[in-house]
Amino acid sequence: MHDIIRQLDAKRVQARLGGGQRRIDAQHGRGKLTARERIDLLLDPGSFEEWDMFVEHRCTQFGMDENKVPGDGVVTGRGTINGRLVFVFSQDFTVFGGSLSMAHAEKICKVMDKAIQVGAPVIGINDSGGARIQEGVDSLAGYADVFQRNVMGSGVVPQISMIMGPCAGGAVYSPAMTDFIFMVEDSSNMFVTGPEVVKTVTHEEVTAEELGGALTHTGKSGVADLSFTNDVEALLGLRRFMDFLPGSNREEPPVKPTEDPFDRQEPSLDTLIPDNPNKPYDMKELILKVVDEHDFFEIAPRYARNIITGFARMEGRTVGIVANQPMVLAGCLDIDSARKGGRFVRFCDAFNIPIITFVDVPGFLPGVTQEYGGIIKHGAKLLYAYAEATVPKITVITRKAYGGAYVVMASKHLRGDVSYAWPSAEIAVMGPKGAVEIIFRKDLDDPIKIAERTEEYRNHFANPFVAGSRGFIDDVIMPHGTRRRLCKSLAMLRGKKLENPWRKHGNIPL
Repeated sequence: MHDIIRQLDAKRVQARLGGGQRRIDAQHGRGKLTARERIDLLLDPGSFEEWDMFVEHRCTQFGMDENKVPGDGVVTGRGTINGRLVFVFSQDFTVFGGSLSMAHAEKICKVMDKAIQVGAPVIGINDSGGARIQEGVDSLAGYADVFQRNVMGSGVVPQISMIMGPCAGGAVYSPAMTDFIFMVEDSSNMFVTGPEVVKTVTHEEVTAEELGGALTHTGKSGVADLSFTNDVEALLGLRRFMDFLPGSNREEPPVKPTEDPFDRQEPSLDTLIPDNPNKPYDMKELILKVVDEHDFFEIAPRYARNIITGFARMEGRTVGIVANQPMVLAGCLDIDSARKGGRFVRFCDAFNIPIITFVDVPGFLPGVTQEYGGIIKHGAKLLYAYAEATVPKITVITRKAYGGAYVVMASKHLRGDVSYAWPSAEIAVMGPKGAVEIIFRKDLDDPIKIAERTEEYRNHFANPFVAGSRGFIDDVIMPHGTRRRLCKSLAMLRGKKLENPWRKHGNIPL
């Protein structure tokens, strides 16, 4: 018995050292934490219970039978974040470059399977050189097994990918199927093929950072949702983020006690909308002033900035926020914003998170680039997401709500539960100028008549009363009382029951 205990202790020491002190020092030299240090910082102190510390690879070719490290390059297990259960795997770059073997994949699959069974989030910390070449097709099969779990867990438990090192080739497709991807600036990257292959095939010269760095994926491609400056900031940010999410689709969103009164008024909102209908304002100011304690966790702030998405709380309960941003492209919907908004709405719907939508949208962005890029199909993604969602949906129209974009942005016609309008709301097929130029095109040569017709159209449609007379909005509210009306509506909708017709799955326009 004593011999076994000594062997266990020796293996534990070896496993905790990973690839050895020299490689740990090299990891620190690159400004990166080790796999175990990351878990220790992410989880509550003393809460981590490691699984499969003694697992080793089974490869015998290319001298691998003489090169085994307990744990095989990934640390897996469970713990808590602020007292709530999560499952986690953290790839260890000091062991075989964090490369994935069959045994490595089996460890990841085990925690994912258990997370789905018990209903708890999965957090993957990715720092890997990719498939372990020495294992050939076995490593590819291991990736496929992980991918299958990603799909089975989608919409069942939240899946978060934290990219904290290289992530290339087939390895990128597991994070791509998770709900959110966070990256670390200057030390993480994601790409299907690296810079050398790109240069060989397309003759383009590009650095790894330019091709797949954090700034590229949070600002250009939209692949990643957030980036952080270093490992510590990233893991602390992830701890804060997890507080907004339920453990599974069987749970309600978490509740955080707050002393922020539900009926707090914000008089400054009465002057938020400029008198000039073409002048922009910052929609984030509205969001921050109505949510609990001005606390808003924005998702994808650098990508498709004409739409805002993120999480906040109202009376302590998590809500999803979607809002047009008049500061960017006048708040128009385009391909990128429709994709961004649609995916966020579907996440909220999957995990029982009510959605509040703030609308100031003059329409879909016109132009050849958008039409050739498929704005029709991409725009339909946001439409589909809102129409399919069964969670409470509350809409506030602050200013413009024109054309098809009015319908798409959680209107009553898409089973919106409560729709409010500010006195400044304009709900119409299009803006006064464009409408008059079409309706009265025969008078285009008479500027006086056109001006009179424009004013007539504005008086008739540039207000919320026509939509109100049809029941398309429930009430016209003063901006300063927005928080109170939202909180009361959310409380009323807390017991909402709505089910879609039975089907295997819908066919969203991908």
